Amino acid sequence: MTKGKRLGRGLTALLGTEEGGFEPGSLEAAELTHLPVDQIDPNPFQPRRIFDADEIAALADSLRQHGMLQPILVRTAGDRFQVIAGERRLRAAVEAHLAEVPARVLELDDQRVNELAIVENLQRKDLNAIEKAQAFRRYLDSYGGTQEELAGRLGIDRSTLSNLLRLLDLPEELQHAVVSDQISPGHARALLAIENPEEQAAACRRVIDEKLSVRQTEALVKTGEPTPSRARVRVDQAHAVTRPPHVSELEDHLRTRFETQVLIKVKGEDRGQIVIDYANRDQFERITGMIRGAEWTPEPVAVGHEEHHQHEDWSG
Repeated sequence: MTKGKRLGRGLTALLGTEEGGFEPGSLEAAELTHLPVDQIDPNPFQPRRIFDADEIAALADSLRQHGMLQPILVRTAGDRFQVIAGERRLRAAVEAHLAEVPARVLELDDQRVNELAIVENLQRKDLNAIEKAQAFRRYLDSYGGTQEELAGRLGIDRSTLSNLLRLLDLPEELQHAVVSDQISPGHARALLAIENPEEQAAACRRVIDEKLSVRQTEALVKTGEPTPSRARVRVDQAHAVTRPPHVSELEDHLRTRFETQVLIKVKGEDRGQIVIDYANRDQFERITGMIRGAEWTPEPVAVGHEEHHQHEDWSG
């Protein structure tokens, strides 16, 4: 199996095994150790530019009570260490005043660390579209190659990558609107059809003020007026449920375990939903086999690896 296909399957696939032995820098070759927190630096290739302070604080409280259950991944950087995966947990550990954290030390070059940082964050739902686009652009500027080649390495559709990169053509005001979740990437792509930046900004403000849907925005761009909207259903925020920190950690664990997007929806103290995405029949069969506890034979690159890491979480 090619390196690009392995990367598309996630962190465990990229750091998996080759037929006939462990790949250099693989997880199997890295022993669990404990490292002083003040000797670990952030990942310079981290796509995420915004870390939610409340989320970090909640995770810090969880670490104070239970400790860090899963190790972070680091590499050596001179006489210090540098995060590869697990920066949220490291930030929470600093806030929790932990002296040391469990870690596995890998020896990886800049390009591999950059790829891992992108893959780790693509598996999380809260990385915004502009951060993704900026990460793709930095990678292409640093290492060259085509959009199609990068999409193949990351295991995503080329059109998805291309659409995200197009968002960087928007003026700063509109990019900020995407980052702050005032408009969606779909709204932003519709607004790209407006060539004049001032008209773009004016249309964006109207989308925000009138809470237009993507379809209405497309109509606004084409005709100057949005189509009539159906009555909006307003959600009663008084009954919103706060997600406990351990739910986010479990969500991360399941994403890495199943190597796909997983969303846990908390709807009450004792109820909710677990939503697991799958992209094709093979992925469906693999995930359902793992849920049933049935014997599942992975592709050759993952032989002996899936079972070894079935209880481990390498995500952020």
